[in-house]
Amino acid sequence: MASHFVWYELMTTDTAGAEAFYKTVIGWKPEPMPGMPYTIMKVGDTGVAGMMTIPEEAAKMGQPPAWVGYIYADDVDAKTESVRKAGGTIHRAPEDIPTVGRFSVVADPQGAVFMLFKPQGEDGTQHPAGTPGTIGWRELYAKDWTSAFDFYASQFGWKKDQAIDMGEMGTYQLFTIDDEQSGGMMDKPAEMPVAAWAYYFNVEAIDAAAGRVTQNNGKILNGPMEVPGGSWIVNCVDPQGAMFSLVAPRR
Repeated sequence: MASHFVWYELMTTDTAGAEAFYKTVIGWKPEPMPGMPYTIMKVGDTGVAGMMTIPEEAAKMGQPPAWVGYIYADDVDAKTESVRKAGGTIHRAPEDIPTVGRFSVVADPQGAVFMLFKPQGEDGTQHPAGTPGTIGWRELYAKDWTSAFDFYASQFGWKKDQAIDMGEMGTYQLFTIDDEQSGGMMDKPAEMPVAAWAYYFNVEAIDAAAGRVTQNNGKILNGPMEVPGGSWIVNCVDPQGAMFSLVAPRR
């Protein structure tokens, strides 16, 4: 089996402000994690993402507010070393989160950061694809998407799907995880300083959601726009400066 994204996390400068923003915009239900300075964002009774203050060490290095994704690893230590041998970077060596799981912080050979994670226990109930509040798409802005795809395919078993010609913007390569269309990769625009992952959150209707973004001090960078397949997207920045996107089946 291929390795899936299993968690998403916002590192921010103002968790209370971020909680209020995403609760209103996306409809998540925030719930503090017992004994930890961490907030779980839930859809119904199921956690889909977390929020925390940017760690002091990362803040000193200039880490801005950002969303990050966790990819499943059956053996976090071995996979961390595998990423390093493939040209990636280890930003934080594997360690345990008591009662939660084991993780590491790494980057692909082009610098895009992600986490490796093996949770303790079984995963919770999974919502059907497209459920509002769940994560609907994952997008990699790479320096060179072709070599980036080769890295993720070799490390996690992902496979190519349809490739979309975007003209001057180049190719948008869709990828599947266990035969499920899960995201896309493209070369990053010149004005984007570093390679990075971006995440799309499902909402019911794009215009209403975009309105909630601006009404709550977020910014719209692009859209709403229709994408191949008929969905609508909007690219945004939250009030603390973290980039995120929304996707909906209709306007």
